[in-house]
Amino acid sequence: MRRTETKSLVLLRHHLKVLRLPTVAAECEKTAARCAADNVDHLGYLLQLLELELLDREKRSAERRLKAARFPTIKTLDTFDFTARPSVNKMLVAELARCEYIDKRENVLLIGNPGTGKSHLATALAAEACAKGYRVRFFRTTELVTALIEARDERTFLRLKSQLAKLDLLVLDELGYVPASKVGAELLFDVISTAYERTSLIVTSNLPFESWTEVLGSERLTGATLDRLTHRCKIIETRGESYRLKDAKARTARTTTGQSATASTKAAATPLDETPDAG
Repeated sequence: MRRTETKSLVLLRHHLKVLRLPTVAAECEKTAARCAADNVDHLGYLLQLLELELLDREKRSAERRLKAARFPTIKTLDTFDFTARPSVNKMLVAELARCEYIDKRENVLLIGNPGTGKSHLATALAAEACAKGYRVRFFRTTELVTALIEARDERTFLRLKSQLAKLDLLVLDELGYVPASKVGAELLFDVISTAYERTSLIVTSNLPFESWTEVLGSERLTGATLDRLTHRCKIIETRGESYRLKDAKARTARTTTGQSATASTKAAATPLDETPDAG
């Protein structure tokens, strides 16, 4: 009897490997023992196994999508300090986390000074999209422009453009930090124009709209770009002082306070008879 069970398990593991059901293979014996103890019937046993397989498969798929998105760092909405940014509409951010804007092919624009949490929110919203099954790619805008120019020179532009067109969400971070060349601005516009009403965009910028000409060059190109980005979009403003500047000031204040306290302690510890003579 034991030989028959062993042979059955060997065949079962082989079949599950061929069918690519690794979680079922790993959990079938433990689940069988648990179901036997709980008096669960065969269909209940099968249901539990398949639920485990499905959950694990969804987890692995989400991890692959996160890796494919190429985020510099993973950020979450739970770690965003909304109290420090009262200008940010928390209800709107919660609505965007449901990702319905992606199904509607709408865009999200995050505008504010450097260090006010734009990239954090953009990354967190994009990560939520990955978790919900959407195909996402994150670019710093200058990196995308460089990649577009290189692809054009190497005659692989159409391939890159095709890859971008397959995305559900494209994140363009830090538009405005470095002015684009004429060619770069035109190629970037081509990507934005192709994405219009096909692929959702999340764009972060430290510049108000009226200053985008400094990045894109011509007023005509700037107007056409903004027309496509803002037609169907949600706009979030992140006003206030830079987190990084605020942290730097706090560190400086702590250092200064610590140095003053040390100096005061030393002065208090100096005996009076050790004070140098005036003469």
